[in-house]
Amino acid sequence: MSHESTPQVLNRVAITGMGGICGLGSTLNEIWPNLISGKSGISHIEEFTDDKLFPIKFAGIVKNFTLNPDILSEKEQRKYGRFLLLALQAADEAMSNLNLMQSYEPDRIGSIIGTGMGGFDLLESNYKQFFEKGARRINPFLIPGIIPNMTPGLFSILHGFHGINYSVSSACASSGHALSAAANEIRLGTHDAIISGGTESVVTGITLGGFNQMKALGKGFDDVTKISRPFDKDRCGFVMGEGAGILVLENYEKAKKRGAPILAELVGYGSSSDAHHIAAPHPEGKGAMTAMLNAMRNADLRPEQIDYINAHGTSTPLGDKIEVQAVKKVFGDHAYKLAMTSTKSSIGHLLGAAGGIESVLCIKAMMENTIPPTINLTNPDPECDLNFVPNVGIKKELNYVLNNTFGFGGTNSTLIFKAQ
Repeated sequence: MSHESTPQVLNRVAITGMGGICGLGSTLNEIWPNLISGKSGISHIEEFTDDKLFPIKFAGIVKNFTLNPDILSEKEQRKYGRFLLLALQAADEAMSNLNLMQSYEPDRIGSIIGTGMGGFDLLESNYKQFFEKGARRINPFLIPGIIPNMTPGLFSILHGFHGINYSVSSACASSGHALSAAANEIRLGTHDAIISGGTESVVTGITLGGFNQMKALGKGFDDVTKISRPFDKDRCGFVMGEGAGILVLENYEKAKKRGAPILAELVGYGSSSDAHHIAAPHPEGKGAMTAMLNAMRNADLRPEQIDYINAHGTSTPLGDKIEVQAVKKVFGDHAYKLAMTSTKSSIGHLLGAAGGIESVLCIKAMMENTIPPTINLTNPDPECDLNFVPNVGIKKELNYVLNNTFGFGGTNSTLIFKAQ
């Protein structure tokens, strides 16, 4: 009797819908042309006027945001942190006209969403109420309104999804890990569709103050749109952003059979740990290298097949340089042939939502065969000498794109998408 097991045939993973919101716009149709033309979504925070409380007064904020009450009533909206409302906006765009509930059983549809920090805005406002007016003035919905897993929970409640439902919190790699976990469920056949990606909105005094005390934030330019400048010699730190990037992942063959639009295929994902420092990357880029190599191994791709890298590229002096070193080690001579840009130059760093919105932008880049630029790259760092597509997007046929997201604690995620 043979004891050999038959290898499991893994399902392919299709991306059938996506939506985004960030400082460049409230829909993907608004964001994309602004991104490609080299516009910045960084702006002043008008309500931050006290210099002592708010030493940092700029971010990639979503201006004039109002969630459609048809998605969630105004009364219900008051219960939740802004991060959740941004996610609902992006999810509404992503799921538009997909008719998931008419195609799959409810227990075959789930949601896995990445969020690094949760509802700090609601927490901060209630903390003030607590000290000024006492515990009885705390919002009774404070706890469900701030916890990161309420985003997939509310998705499930609003749409009737009975499948998997949880959040991932791994700092700036949260969305990448959420998408990896979602893809794995589709591949293994436990689900037919999963709503995934990430959301974040922590542009608050306490959060900006904390990052500023770490000396992680950029400053020193009169024009705030010039501060986020990845790979530039004058880079001095990141600019915080807010927003959400939500994607619909489906079983490829089932999506094709039901006539769903297949925008891209998620073909590879890899993760790793630096095991080095709570905030600084490994000085030799070992964690970043391992994540990229794992993703290519998972996708069964050679380095020379990657056409474009959406870099983690936060505009920090150390991080950008080490990521470039890691890419050179992984890709060799091909590192100088592919394009590598940082969309954080335009939208800021969305922390836990970075991998979500940047995955959306990677897929849009493949759909349009256009590479978004790295803006503010006017004085290139000699140690950062790859093709960063400075200031204005360029046309190029894209078949495979790679998206890096790395987080505090030395946690790393890499995703690879294939064009259709």
